[in-house]
Amino acid sequence: MLDIKIKNNNRNMDIDDPKSRLENKPHRFMSILTGEWVDLPESDRLGKCRSVGDFEKLNRVGEGTYGIVYRARDTESNKIVALKKMRLDTQKDGIHVTGLREINILLNLRHENIVHMSEVVVGKSLESIFLVMEYCEQDLASLLDNMAAPFSEPQVKCIMLQLFGGLQYLHENFIIHRDLKVSNLLMTDKGCVKIADFGLARKYELPHRPMTPTVVTLWYRAPELLLGAKTHTTAIDMWSAGCILGELLAHRPLLPGRSELHQLDLILDMLGTPNDTIWPGFSKLPALENFTLKKQPYNNLRHTFPWLSDSGIKLLNILFMYDPNKRACAEACIQSSYFKEQPRPCDPEFMPSFPQHRLKRKQSKPEEKKGKEKRKSLDTFKSFGDNSNVPVLKRNRRDIS
Repeated sequence: MLDIKIKNNNRNMDIDDPKSRLENKPHRFMSILTGEWVDLPESDRLGKCRSVGDFEKLNRVGEGTYGIVYRARDTESNKIVALKKMRLDTQKDGIHVTGLREINILLNLRHENIVHMSEVVVGKSLESIFLVMEYCEQDLASLLDNMAAPFSEPQVKCIMLQLFGGLQYLHENFIIHRDLKVSNLLMTDKGCVKIADFGLARKYELPHRPMTPTVVTLWYRAPELLLGAKTHTTAIDMWSAGCILGELLAHRPLLPGRSELHQLDLILDMLGTPNDTIWPGFSKLPALENFTLKKQPYNNLRHTFPWLSDSGIKLLNILFMYDPNKRACAEACIQSSYFKEQPRPCDPEFMPSFPQHRLKRKQSKPEEKKGKEKRKSLDTFKSFGDNSNVPVLKRNRRDIS
């Protein structure tokens, strides 16, 4: 493949002016082989990607660390889709590596419990890149924040079976999600749960290579990450799944830590203090060089969930095993007796639909509301497809990291 550089013929154009970027100026490329500048035909400017102009923007539905999500209509197929605009305002040399990983991973995944990405489309500026995904009507965080009554146990089992099914598929394909939480679980109006937001996902290989430990939203972060382990395994996703199961059963966040040390304290209060007997190599974890964990000898899961069956407690216990090598895999969780006893999981088609709560958050405080109104005014329909710098929204309480 030729290595090329691209420039605009109008050298005086202000590249920071959105209006200038929206103008359809001719582009040129320079071949590294010949050193000559050649006009780039307009028909080739987008490559094999479709233009975002083929989509009608309907409304903005959310924002993550690495992009803004819109609901839109494909004017060619008349299908409603979700368009995720990749966040490039901090990048000088193209798309962020996390975005490239997300695109590469999603284009190769096909499972009913994984959000489906169909293509990449581009806007009028070279910096406007959108991922076209299937549209899901609601996410679990919005529902948990706004539902009048919590999910019943059959509904919780239905959600978790689908989550474990998606995780089994990911892990069998050597992918770790690394950011599982209720706000990254979408649900269609037919009750189908889909794992979304693969901005932190990574492919892994054996033997495991070191990766950055600062992944996974704090409330769902496994103890090995909190204690500085340099290798990541699929076990970190399974710990997050245990936190999600506990949250759905308790009707509130299970381990809502305010800091990493507080998060560790909450884990110790619930599960007791680990040692080298139950977790080989525990005392050699990097973070333990800086502090000593408090002594708490009891497992309090039964106290936390006094009404839960023995098989339900057993499932939580194997999801919360301190030793990552002993933590349950997704396939074993699907076979758990918890899902075979009464009350049985309900069928996804009989899951309740909540049109009144779709993508709706709790009412903000007055000062936050003013900020949101200001941000909303900046995110106009005219900015769709251009690289305007939209401020990052303040994270929801469930997204504290």
